[in-house]
Amino acid sequence: MELTFAEAAWFLPFVLPICLWVAWSDLREMRIPNIAVLALAGGFLAIGLIVLPFEAYLWRLAQLLAVLVIGFVIASIGMVGAGDAKFAAAMAPFIVPGDALFFLLLFSVVLIASWVTHRGAARVPAVRRATPDWVSWERGKLFPMGVALAGALSIYLILGLGLWA
Repeated sequence: MELTFAEAAWFLPFVLPICLWVAWSDLREMRIPNIAVLALAGGFLAIGLIVLPFEAYLWRLAQLLAVLVIGFVIASIGMVGAGDAKFAAAMAPFIVPGDALFFLLLFSVVLIASWVTHRGAARVPAVRRATPDWVSWERGKLFPMGVALAGALSIYLILGLGLWA
């Protein structure tokens, strides 16, 4: 991984609460609040300016714009929700460009695990009783993608701390 310890250490304390909020909100309401997207993007704007060299900072902002355009297109054709697309764009600058393929692999694994966990939990009566107001239980084939997006970003930054080495 090209993510440095310093980047992970600066970004994680800010990103983790927002990711938890996004995952919870998407499970409960099947929506990602715009304020969470703006908070994540704003956090990068502020913290990234401190942590990254200016040229890297600008490239990361370009990533945000590129993912936003791609997300707009795929949301327009109904492949993902608009909130998912906006949150993915806000996440993009936190990913080191050299880690893009690693992050996509990580996201794929987290997506599958999230989907299996969500579908399995929906069949457990005690879980359903504890969360009767969660909209995600009743949306058929739709899945709260914010859970996987937020989970992948959180895990990526945690891995960047290198605590296992």
